[in-house]
Amino acid sequence: MSSVTTDHAPLAELDEWDDFVATRYKQGKAEEEFRNYRADANPTVTEFYRLNHANQTLDFILKKKAEFASLARGEKSIWEMADYLNTLVDDSDPDTDVTQIEHLLQTSEAIRKDGHPRWFVLAGFVHDLGKVLCLYGEPQWAVVGDTFPAGCAYSDQIVFPEFFAANPDSKVPEYQTKYGIYSPNCGLDNIHLSWGHDEYIYTVTKNYLPEPAQYMLRYHSFYPAHKHGAYRHLMNDHDEKMFEWVRKFNPYDLYSKGLERPNVKEIMPYYQDLVAEFFPAKIAW
Repeated sequence: MSSVTTDHAPLAELDEWDDFVATRYKQGKAEEEFRNYRADANPTVTEFYRLNHANQTLDFILKKKAEFASLARGEKSIWEMADYLNTLVDDSDPDTDVTQIEHLLQTSEAIRKDGHPRWFVLAGFVHDLGKVLCLYGEPQWAVVGDTFPAGCAYSDQIVFPEFFAANPDSKVPEYQTKYGIYSPNCGLDNIHLSWGHDEYIYTVTKNYLPEPAQYMLRYHSFYPAHKHGAYRHLMNDHDEKMFEWVRKFNPYDLYSKGLERPNVKEIMPYYQDLVAEFFPAKIAW
């Protein structure tokens, strides 16, 4: 099966983003205001998920995993990729309008202030670097947004589940049973989640970070599981144990988005040392 095609992202041109930032940035939001996914709350977010759910077929996901697993796009530093993200605002996210590098520092600074290990702070800093997929010409619906398994029934805990009616996989009976193509408690490593920046940054960094950090990076957008408890029938005991770390990470990713903007110049020496501790000067992307 092939995915439903589209030639545009919700915001098609990079130069539209500055205007979008000005309309979306909000300071000091209450916790209950986050992740507002009513269809009328933000038309850009709604349109993003319409495209995402229509196009993320199992066939598409498998092709993208194979395409990017080779890490054959050259070697670059963490900082080179972070610099690119300064131009990016995430259409799928109703909560933040700061640049991505500021969001990364908001997240990691909140983790650091709570006294967590250095690898945990680093996971906060690099967790969204997989969004450099946009640099390779990938549409935003194939880069960002909440993730979900393909090849089995869609949970009603996925945001905007009604949009899956346009996905060709919804017409494949085998893919619409509880376990689909998988077996009970087979483990998330055997599950094909919707393609995006989580899987990509996990693939890029997995040889450099401890396993709890790997889980944080790979599953931080898997909200149906770590926030709502869906798909536990596919998880094994090790997944359950590691998801304790994913849940520890999630509040920093989510609720740091309303915090004041970080003083990048002041804190940069700490992060330069931190990145150098775990990563070589350049890594394969």
